[in-house]
Amino acid sequence: MEVNNTTQDNSTGYTNSTSDYNEYLKVVFIRNVVTCIIICIGLPLTFVAIYSLYSLVRNDHVAPIYVINLLISDLIQFCCIICDMARPESRMINNIYYNIYRYSLMTSVCFMVCIALERYLLIVFPLWYRYRRTIKSTVVICVVAWTLPALYFFTVFFADNFNIPTIVILVFLFLPFPLLIFFCCATLKALSASVSILPEEKRQIVGTLVLMLLIYTLLFLPRIIVMLVDCYTNGPSLLDTLSYLSSVFVELNPLADLVLYIFMKKGALDKMLSSVCCCRVEDVSSLENNTNREN
Repeated sequence: MEVNNTTQDNSTGYTNSTSDYNEYLKVVFIRNVVTCIIICIGLPLTFVAIYSLYSLVRNDHVAPIYVINLLISDLIQFCCIICDMARPESRMINNIYYNIYRYSLMTSVCFMVCIALERYLLIVFPLWYRYRRTIKSTVVICVVAWTLPALYFFTVFFADNFNIPTIVILVFLFLPFPLLIFFCCATLKALSASVSILPEEKRQIVGTLVLMLLIYTLLFLPRIIVMLVDCYTNGPSLLDTLSYLSSVFVELNPLADLVLYIFMKKGALDKMLSSVCCCRVEDVSSLENNTNREN
């Protein structure tokens, strides 16, 4: 009886592990398909957005510089994702593009904070910011934003504990969250009391800040939570599935950053809203005409 029970338990465990493995393969397949779609759509559009934003850079309009750098970090992410899809056999190559991908993620978050800070200073401290705002100071901030995440590589090459790089990136990715919330709330509060800013510019600023907060909350936070749980668990199959799903969310980040291009072009948001309003007006008018005909 004991032997039969043991055999039954082993067969049940084997069946469960097989079903878990099949579910894992399905998740991997879905992730590969979604990744290919992201690359095919996002990579050419990123080049177009960088070229278009480059023409907007003026002495009195420095915000596109941060967005251009944000899109450059997205290009690095695309290159690393392509390397991951190629499945190189060399372990060293895998480690290189994996760490570069983490670095580009941290850089992307840095420039999101820079954009939110720039909007905050423009609204809350307009006189001080317009006096201090120059191309030179913006370039210095961009250099700092590229250099600061590079400290991650020191933890990779010189840290004895394997979890230290993961802890560093967790801290680095999570710290901007309260900053983005503060900049968004403070800017919205200042905008509600401001009468000197045009409604078009208000909508542009609000759209940019809310979009960045949504990108961070929906795409980065799930990955941060999974990485945090992974540090304190043994890595069960469910966690592997969640890890793959959260990685897909992070891979959507370059595609989501392209939407910022809409909010950096003056009038683009108004055109989109006006087109939506026109569609609604046409629908209402057509509905009224049909009602009159029936009557």
